[in-house]
Amino acid sequence: MDRIPIDIRHLQTLIALRDSGSVSRAASWMRLTQGALSHHIKALEDFCGLPLFVRKSSPVVFTPAGKRLLEAADKVVPILNQTTRDLLQMAKGVSGTMRIAIECHTCFDWLMPAVDAFRARWPEVEIDLVSGYHDDPIGLLHQRRADLALVSCSDRDEPGVDFHGLFRYPLVALLANDHDLAHKDYLEAEDFRDQILVTYPIEEEVLDIVKSVLRPAGITVNRRTTELTVAILMLVAARRGIAVLPRWAVQNYLQRQYVTAKPITSSGLISDIWAATLPEESAKPYVVEFLSLLRETTVAAIPDVELIG
Repeated sequence: MDRIPIDIRHLQTLIALRDSGSVSRAASWMRLTQGALSHHIKALEDFCGLPLFVRKSSPVVFTPAGKRLLEAADKVVPILNQTTRDLLQMAKGVSGTMRIAIECHTCFDWLMPAVDAFRARWPEVEIDLVSGYHDDPIGLLHQRRADLALVSCSDRDEPGVDFHGLFRYPLVALLANDHDLAHKDYLEAEDFRDQILVTYPIEEEVLDIVKSVLRPAGITVNRRTTELTVAILMLVAARRGIAVLPRWAVQNYLQRQYVTAKPITSSGLISDIWAATLPEESAKPYVVEFLSLLRETTVAAIPDVELIG
């Protein structure tokens, strides 16, 4: 029997291309170079003798041949993934609880889609969100009170902890629409002088705007804190201060022109999200898949996200 030159990676590539909307994002999703991903696509096109998608279309537009292969991919890939999980569970008797600690007030937009997808694939593994915001989620790992921590941190040299890169995203300054700074293309450190910075009630030294922009420039600001994102936006809209948040966390309010968003510095202010686990947790099949789902669902659902690694 002749061997059909289509394998699971080819089908996964097509799914990634569709769900991410571009070759560059699909390559990042698949942890491939753009050249390697293009090679997968070219091999399929050579076999079919047909193009699979319209070049330079954004988002990607598939040809009839590409759509037909996607139909097959949507059937075959989930079956193979589930079969792999079943075999792993049969071999290791996988079940239990994965306790997740969070160092992020705005993470639920990207966390919950991954949790929902994970529960459908690993029903015997219970996910438990460790209650509340934690300023030291890594400490909860060492105390065995959490199995996985979602953190935004620059220091990843913690002994006895594995860090897994997830994604990075831009932070924006939020201003009242009629604020004196709203006409600027972007804000610089000096623009924050004499302003009130509205933030969540967390330690100042963990704020990206402070540690990466203001402190290096020798600028200190007065702070006002509140627990709720909507309360932060109300204060900003009333000219009671300015805030710094991920764009995706406030996108609905920006679309309604409730407040104005501006980049921070000419090159932008970028924040990272990492997962942290103890070494004995890192290789567990369900942990590996949960981290993969976090990356996949986030890059598919949230704009301006760049995968790490």
